[in-house]
Amino acid sequence: MGKISTVGVIGAGQMGNGIAHVAALAGYNVHLNDISDEALAKGMEAIEANMTRQVSRSLISPDELSAAIKRIKPSTSLTAFEQVDLAIEAATEEREVKEAIFKSLCEVVPDHAYLATNTSSISITRLAATTDRPEKFIGLHFMNPVPLMKLMEIIRGLATDQDTYDMALGFAEALGKTTTNAEDYPAFIVNRILVPMINEAVYALYEGVGTVEAIDTGMKLGANHPMGPLELADFIGLDTCLSIMQVLHDGLADTKYRPCPLLVKYVEAGWLGRKVKRGFYDYSGDKPVPTR
Repeated sequence: MGKISTVGVIGAGQMGNGIAHVAALAGYNVHLNDISDEALAKGMEAIEANMTRQVSRSLISPDELSAAIKRIKPSTSLTAFEQVDLAIEAATEEREVKEAIFKSLCEVVPDHAYLATNTSSISITRLAATTDRPEKFIGLHFMNPVPLMKLMEIIRGLATDQDTYDMALGFAEALGKTTTNAEDYPAFIVNRILVPMINEAVYALYEGVGTVEAIDTGMKLGANHPMGPLELADFIGLDTCLSIMQVLHDGLADTKYRPCPLLVKYVEAGWLGRKVKRGFYDYSGDKPVPTR
C-alpha cells in the first residue's frame, strides 16, 4: 500500500461511505467523519449492507467483511485525523463547505498527509489554495456507487506535485480502480459530458417533447443506456446535478450549460431524487412512479 496506511474520509453519505467501504476492503485503516452520530450510523449501516450483498454474490468472504468493518472507525471529531496519511473530503457539492472542511483539516492532519477531494465539478486549484499544502492536494473523483464502479478520475491542480500524483495512482490501484486523467476544468471529463445530457433530458420534459417514461425508455432502448437520464438524475441527486450545471455555466460562460428551469424548480421543492424518495419519480411505493 506504499506510503498510505491510514485514510480519513470526511462525509458518511453515499459517496463517503462508499469510499470508506472500498478503502477498508483494500486493507487500509479508515477514520470516517461526519457532523452527527445519526449520519455516521446510517453510513455504517450502508457499508455493512453493501458488504453483505457482496458476500451473497461471493465477491468477498464473510471474514473479509468482518475484518473490513473493524478497520472503520466512525467519529464526529477530527481528532483521529492526526493519524491519517491521506484525508479525502466527500461532503456536499458546495465550494464554501469544502473550503471550510479543508481549513479545519489543515489544523489537525500531520505534515506528511496528503489531501484529496471527491468533488465532481469544483476547481481543484481553487480548493487547494485554501490549504497549507497545495502541492499535496489532488482530486480523486470516485464514481457512484463507489464499490461497483471501476473508474476514478484523477485531477491535478496547478500546484499538485508528481509525488502526490504518484500516490494517487498507487492508491487507485490498491482499490482496484481504473484511472483516467482529467485536466482541472469545470466538471472534468465524466460530468462535463454526462450532466449536460441529463439537463437536456430535463429540458425535453420541460418543453413537452416527451414524458418521464418516454424519455427514459427512449434512451435505454434507443441508446442502450442501462438507466434513463431522469432516473439517473434521481440516483445522483437533483441538487448535485444542479450544482454541476451551475459550475459549468459559471465557469465556461456558455448558454448551452444553462440549468433547466424545471431542474431548478424540483430542487427548490426539495424533490432531490432517491435520497428523499421523490424526484422525477416517486419512490415511496413498491415501484417508482413518475411525478410528472
